[in-house]
Amino acid sequence: MARLNLLEETRFEKLPVKVYEDEHIASKKVAKRIADLIRRKQENHENAVLGLATGATPVEVYEELIRMHKEEGLSFKNVITFNLDEYYPMLPDAKQSYVKFMDENLFNHIDIKRDNIHIPDGTLAKEEITDYCLAYENKIGAVGGLDLQLLGIGRTGHIGFNEPGSAPNSGTRLVTLDDLTRRDASRDFGGKENVPTKAITMGIGTIFKAREIILMAWSKKKAPIIKKAVEGEMSGNVPATYLQLSDNVEFILDEDAASELTRFDTPWLVKDCTWDKALIKKAVIWLSSEVGKSILKLTDEDYNNNGMAQLATEQGPAYDINIDVFNQLQHSITGWPGGKPNADDSQRPERKSPAKKRSIIFSPHPDDDVISMGGTFIRLVDQGHDVHVAYQTSGNTAVWDTDVLRYVEFAIDFKKSTGEDTESLEATYEKMRAFIEKKEPNDIDLDEIRDVKAFIRKSEAIAGARYAGLKDKNIHFMALPFYETGKRVKSPVTEKDVELTMELLKEVKPHQVFAAGDFADPHGTHIVCFRIILEAMKRLRKTESWTKDCWLWMYRGAWQEFDVHEIEMAVPLSPMEVQRKRHAIYQHQSQKDRPVFPGDDEREFWVRAEERNRETAESYHSLGLANYEAMEAFVKWKFD
Repeated sequence: MARLNLLEETRFEKLPVKVYEDEHIASKKVAKRIADLIRRKQENHENAVLGLATGATPVEVYEELIRMHKEEGLSFKNVITFNLDEYYPMLPDAKQSYVKFMDENLFNHIDIKRDNIHIPDGTLAKEEITDYCLAYENKIGAVGGLDLQLLGIGRTGHIGFNEPGSAPNSGTRLVTLDDLTRRDASRDFGGKENVPTKAITMGIGTIFKAREIILMAWSKKKAPIIKKAVEGEMSGNVPATYLQLSDNVEFILDEDAASELTRFDTPWLVKDCTWDKALIKKAVIWLSSEVGKSILKLTDEDYNNNGMAQLATEQGPAYDINIDVFNQLQHSITGWPGGKPNADDSQRPERKSPAKKRSIIFSPHPDDDVISMGGTFIRLVDQGHDVHVAYQTSGNTAVWDTDVLRYVEFAIDFKKSTGEDTESLEATYEKMRAFIEKKEPNDIDLDEIRDVKAFIRKSEAIAGARYAGLKDKNIHFMALPFYETGKRVKSPVTEKDVELTMELLKEVKPHQVFAAGDFADPHGTHIVCFRIILEAMKRLRKTESWTKDCWLWMYRGAWQEFDVHEIEMAVPLSPMEVQRKRHAIYQHQSQKDRPVFPGDDEREFWVRAEERNRETAESYHSLGLANYEAMEAFVKWKFD
């Protein structure tokens, strides 16, 4: 019976999928499978032939293999490796090369023989590539073929660098990279324009010959393409779907990457559910969208025809369910994000008391506050609350070098106009200019350049917060140490990051904390900053009595938005408030027009914010609620 239930639950899935709680657990499981293979081969005096991948996905697998080597005596002397791909052209000692990646993340830390390592050569002359690729295939065949192939998956659905349009029988070859793939790599190269347009990759046909294939994916960012790869029809538009043809493949996912699979996203379509309040809300909102009706117009027939007969039978009639969900949505809407004084708050998202609250808006970058919740920020100030904003990082990596020169030139001219000596400043300017002229992508800036970039972001943040109505004394710049590396890769969070956050919280003693819950941020800064806040608050809850009355609200908007079923507070904005929010975002001039790191959404930040806010309002309206100009959305964090 259990086996039948599992088959029913996974009937939309066209290949085997194993889901783990998080990427840390999943990575350890994959590493153990690799170690077990190596040891079995050692016992039989055979080589283990591994196909290896690069990128962020396999890093923890490699870390665990290194740990096993150092602590458990796992030897790699019988291991032969073939990497999937390499950018072309690419020097092996370049920062972005996969040779360097593999050395830093695995090979330099284990006892593998260097002659047993094979990575496509990015230095070849073009006329040599065809013969080289054929020789690469022959080398794999000569050692008996791949025992195990590790794969990640790109958001185009590529495996290796087999982009859309790749054939299922393709071999190792030179390919042209998809624009989205290059955008995703742009941060490693200091801009998309620096990302190579081509790569050498193993083909899908080469991958298929492996005796075991493990595709790994972590994070919600990968959830949409995982759904296509696992449940979609086979198509050259999504090369990973060809893995459905293999009998030797398994997808290893964390819960976030698996979240859009049918059994997790719409479980009522595959099994009987335990219907709690949250699942009912999600299902009814889904049904409303599916049949194109507002919630109060849904019928028992709609429920029965769309996989929700169990819900209608157990908790119906449908209209009663509709009314309950409609009321939940209606009660989430409030024009009083700090609570409405002297009003019944039993059906409101925020408390009425105290009437004037102390609020801290934590902003990971110096513009997330106004981009993501600028309307609510302004509303809180307008309604008389004691609002503070805390900019957690300097954001100094996201300023163009040309802006640095322009600001220093202004400073020189200003000092000259007041009769001050500019000799020292001009010397610093010449030093900066000489550095910038020779600067390579992702080089660490001079300290002076990093300082100017931080000052630019700081001045813009102050202007934005002032525009929102904040007093200067309520604007805090934290410059958390983890961020201040000058590099794309940031340092691990330290005790100092948490202590600085605790100090500010103890100083303000807020009733409300707003924090970025926008974990699709491609820099990874948002989730790091959120975890720092969470750790600080958890510690303070053990010793500080005021924390019992402190609520933590998560906001989004810079990179994504909450789904409607998740939203617990929706703050409607009038056309005038949308305009005020836009002007607050405009204060961040260095991020306007074309920011340094736009992610895969090339719209200006103010455009993204307005369109997301309008989409949220339109979603509420389509469900039968009032038709607002725009809405900002929040979810309350539940402390244990």
